[in-house]
Amino acid sequence: QLVESGGGLVQAGDSLTLSCTASKSTFHGYHMGWFREAPGKERDFVASIRRTTFSTAYANSVKGRFTISRDNAKNTVYLQMNSLKPEDTAVYYCAASTAITLPTTSSSFNYWGQGTQVTVSP
Repeated sequence: QLVESGGGLVQAGDSLTLSCTASKSTFHGYHMGWFREAPGKERDFVASIRRTTFSTAYANSVKGRFTISRDNAKNTVYLQMNSLKPEDTAVYYCAASTAITLPTTSSSFNYWGQGTQVTVSP
């Protein structure tokens, strides 16, 4: 089970940190990722992080503004979002993957959280 938290309403230029905590003690065995889904749009990749080396991948739209990190001791993955823009408004989903390589597509993730709403006002 994956549970996201930290969403909310902020203004453009503000920062927000999302957290996702996994119930499984085998959290360290999964690559983790964040996706987002805006109203009427598909679910888009945001960022992912490898299970042990902690190497990362980002969507071009968030590169330089968002940072994904994880704490395997706390079974938690984070998404630090800076310089938020109205176009970042979406429901943000946490996901876990058993893929061999670091995944960046939704089809490569096996488990999903329920999502947390992030709204950025102009």
